[in-house]
Amino acid sequence: MDFLDLAGKQILVFGVANRKSVAYQVGKTLEQAGAQAIYVVRSAARKEQVAKLLSGKPIYVCDVEQPTEIEQLASDLARDVGHFYGLVHSIAFADYGEGMRPFHETGKRQFLQAVDISCYSLIALANALKDQLDKSGSVVTISISTTRMASESYGFMAPVKAALDSSLAFLAKSFSQFSEIRFNAVGAGLLKTSASAGIPGYVDAYLYAERVILRRRALQTEEVANTAAFLLSPRSSGINAQSIIVDAGMSTNYFDREVVRDATRPN
Repeated sequence: MDFLDLAGKQILVFGVANRKSVAYQVGKTLEQAGAQAIYVVRSAARKEQVAKLLSGKPIYVCDVEQPTEIEQLASDLARDVGHFYGLVHSIAFADYGEGMRPFHETGKRQFLQAVDISCYSLIALANALKDQLDKSGSVVTISISTTRMASESYGFMAPVKAALDSSLAFLAKSFSQFSEIRFNAVGAGLLKTSASAGIPGYVDAYLYAERVILRRRALQTEEVANTAAFLLSPRSSGINAQSIIVDAGMSTNYFDREVVRDATRPN
């Protein structure tokens, strides 16, 4: 039984970089559910890197910082694919090349670039592809479990993700003028990905999260992908403009007695 009703549906998946990418796992999960994943990566070099990983699946190139490339992508998809049912936006970038600084020292260029790639790209892609999206389709972005926790290991990205989360309501509202297309996010807890491994201090935060999670076992990328697949499916038709938190209960357990004991134990 095709419970998710995804069989045969074409879904665009943005953001595969390697086997550890959330986008890769989402695409894999969609294919297991019978959907056809159509991949979009940021450069020709990346396409070459992931071609074998994606086993001959369709791969397009689009650097979302370049409006002309978004326009070209829309044209190419209209020619090759036609209409598709859903879109997965798993794109984020922050330039920490100058090291992790206190938030008030965040550079304007770095911050605005992060907003452009991690948030505005969703708006730009939705607008460019709106005529090709099924009128009852679904758009899902990958966000984070909380934008109110001032995690020093995440730098300035939490406010950027907050903008991404807020944009869901505005996209859902404006698209409701001509469709029933839904916009939702998976608010993922800390994951072990190649991108996160490059964030200074992230590994320590990941290990702390593993202790605070109720089951004492880290969140898996597959769990995030499963939620994304549900949100993309018609089974989630009543969910719109929401961020579904997937953190295995981490946010309920910051004051775990063992963690508090260890933190307050005299040296």
